[in-house]
Amino acid sequence: MLFVITGPSGCGKTTLVRQVMEKVKDVQFSVSHTTREKRNSEKEGRDYYFVSKSEFEQMIREDKFAEWAVIHGNHYGTSRREIEKKGSLGDLLLDIDVQGAEQIKEKLKRGVFIFILPPLFEELKTRLEERGQESPDSIKKRLEVARKDIRFYPDFDYIIINDEFEKAVNELAAIILSTRCRLDIKKKEIVPILRSFSEDK
Repeated sequence: MLFVITGPSGCGKTTLVRQVMEKVKDVQFSVSHTTREKRNSEKEGRDYYFVSKSEFEQMIREDKFAEWAVIHGNHYGTSRREIEKKGSLGDLLLDIDVQGAEQIKEKLKRGVFIFILPPLFEELKTRLEERGQESPDSIKKRLEVARKDIRFYPDFDYIIINDEFEKAVNELAAIILSTRCRLDIKKKEIVPILRSFSEDK
């Protein structure tokens, strides 16, 4: 199953996803492409595929993205190949921006869509400032985008308020685990059980 996890910048979705991947077995992480500079803590192929703007634009022309967007001057996108390749291995988590999540919903028509909310606007502002990775002007722009992103929450299947981290992790894990128990997911698995209950046995 495809799990699309989004929310405004600074809401903590990336940290949540990483923690859930340690807690829940058999989940894959979809690595996005980006044109932005690599941060010191980031690793190629683990956090992002870092590409030039010309490479990214070539991929757009070749329709290689399931979704893409320009955010704060940088390009971000999820390749169709990434979804197909890792999705075939089991549950796949997409940690993407709100624009991208809306595109995925429109194009793929499948998946579980989860919106991560900070407890308050002021808390989001504090988190962005404490990260120490942005200039005041950049933080201001991110907050302006966040005000717009928040309006899309009704489009999503689940809402997680990231006020208590451990609680939010447990809620995200619960969504993944409960989805695995859906009838359409379990159909193949239960066939031999149902056969064992047939009257001719």
